[in-house]
Amino acid sequence: MPPENPAKPEIVVQGISASQGIAFGQIFVYLQSDVEVPSYSVDAEKRPGEIARFEKALVATRQQIAKIQSEVERTLGQDEARIFDAHLLVLEDQALIAETIRDFEATSRNIETCFNEVAQRYIHAFSKIDDEYLRERAGDIRDVAQRVLQNLLGQSETSLSRLAEKRIVVANDISPSDSASINRSAALAIVTDAGSRTSHAVIVANSMRVPAVVGMRDLTRRVSSGDWAIVDGYDGIVIVNPSEATLFRYGKIQDKKKSYEQRLFDANRQPAVTLDGTPVDLEANIERVDEIPQLRQYMAQGVGLFRTEYLYLNSSRIPTEQEQFLAYKAVAEALAPRSVCIRTLDIGGDKPMESNPELFAKEANPFLGCRAIRFCLNNPEIFKDQLRAILLASAYGNVRMMYPMISGMGELTRANALLGECKAELRARGQAFNEKMPVGAMIEIPSAAAIIDLLSAQCDFFSVGTNDLIQYLLAVERGNDRVAHLYEPTHPAVLRTLKHIVDEAHRHGRKVAVCGEMAGEPVYAPLLLGMGVDELSMTPSWLPAVKFLVRAMKIGDARALAAEALSMTSPREIYLKCDAFHRSRVDVE
Repeated sequence: MPPENPAKPEIVVQGISASQGIAFGQIFVYLQSDVEVPSYSVDAEKRPGEIARFEKALVATRQQIAKIQSEVERTLGQDEARIFDAHLLVLEDQALIAETIRDFEATSRNIETCFNEVAQRYIHAFSKIDDEYLRERAGDIRDVAQRVLQNLLGQSETSLSRLAEKRIVVANDISPSDSASINRSAALAIVTDAGSRTSHAVIVANSMRVPAVVGMRDLTRRVSSGDWAIVDGYDGIVIVNPSEATLFRYGKIQDKKKSYEQRLFDANRQPAVTLDGTPVDLEANIERVDEIPQLRQYMAQGVGLFRTEYLYLNSSRIPTEQEQFLAYKAVAEALAPRSVCIRTLDIGGDKPMESNPELFAKEANPFLGCRAIRFCLNNPEIFKDQLRAILLASAYGNVRMMYPMISGMGELTRANALLGECKAELRARGQAFNEKMPVGAMIEIPSAAAIIDLLSAQCDFFSVGTNDLIQYLLAVERGNDRVAHLYEPTHPAVLRTLKHIVDEAHRHGRKVAVCGEMAGEPVYAPLLLGMGVDELSMTPSWLPAVKFLVRAMKIGDARALAAEALSMTSPREIYLKCDAFHRSRVDVE
């Protein structure tokens, strides 16, 4: 129980729920500053030694990360330890290393300065990426760069391993190695100003079963070490200096949440069928082959979205047809006979490959630029390598394929023509593939939503990327804090567009999936299903909550909810209606 302190009023701060659970205790504010890098010229006779010093620092950093990885594997498990594969890949990135040495040889400045400037260029590029998961990979580079610089400068590494007493860790951000080294018995919760649901700190917090809330903006400046707080990892709330009434209320909430979690666990073992007998297809979004164990853990019915950018952005070069084939084949085989929907490359504009800058011209507005299918059609040989790899993998499982960012018939026709060429080439090679592999299009642009009837002539199915569709439909950049409040999934224009997509697709005998964030939010799932959406695909860990709701509702009630929502005018009132529907069926208050 915190001591009475009338001088400090209760503060409630809303963030983003990242790891579920409720924690209560004292705060430890963890502030980690970047390494200060000196800059000076290196004499000609000392330059070979400077490069040797750089190589020695890289080796030392590899050893440190390998040690952390081994410790994480021992304490948390293999899956969590794989987080540090990305760190090791950064150290093996020949483009980053070669660029550093080139800068050093060209400028004669000390190797720390050259390495830091190159690393900052990479960090800046990844930070601008629209895809949330890939944007978070800037943290991997930053973490590794800090370690290399510490080793170059002879500084000791900073970590939270010496956290002695039970504390809520509040930080601007926490690097993956910091989060992995936290004393598990002492960390009550993790709270960060920055970050998103896909940050590595969140992954580790989930594995440790520690509540986490991210995106708190300036909380580190508003609290002090020793302050008492409640961390609500369910609703993404931090309450600083909680009153006795708040403590009592949260004690009761925690008891109910624990009961709800057990109900989720039990429901997740059951089929996804509504109370009135309607089966619902719940699938997962993944980016890497090593996420397959999560699909089994959360009992996904398949993969509704396999993002392929990771293979390109996590490499210093364009992956070959064979390298891609092996990755796609591994997923197809592991999940057979369940379906795997592979999205072709969504790169360019805001997701450039730093290792191939010649492929990407600077654009004033990358969100409207040469990305996704536009980049692929402009680079047909790169695109065809991927198409052949997907076709070859289709012989090893239940593979579907879809094109991202289709805006009109011209793009779809050209993409399918290149696919036809690839099929002919594989037949000439005598290599097997599924001649009838289903091919679909992602609906992310309003122009595509308006011509579903036309696209249906050359598509077997559709998948709606609600993140971009809402962004383009409402002209709201999701990452812009000044207009983020205008990003409203329940805006009548969004709902009417979704209903049009579903109705037109069904009229032409095509099924519709939703793979954007709306699909994984239990509040929106009944609305989407009530509109007639055939499949929901989401982050694997969101599946139990959505499945629980599906099993607690009737599809008839969901249809009534959708009909009522479509007749309403206020996004806020529509959201409250959906929220009330959800709460009345899961009873987690």
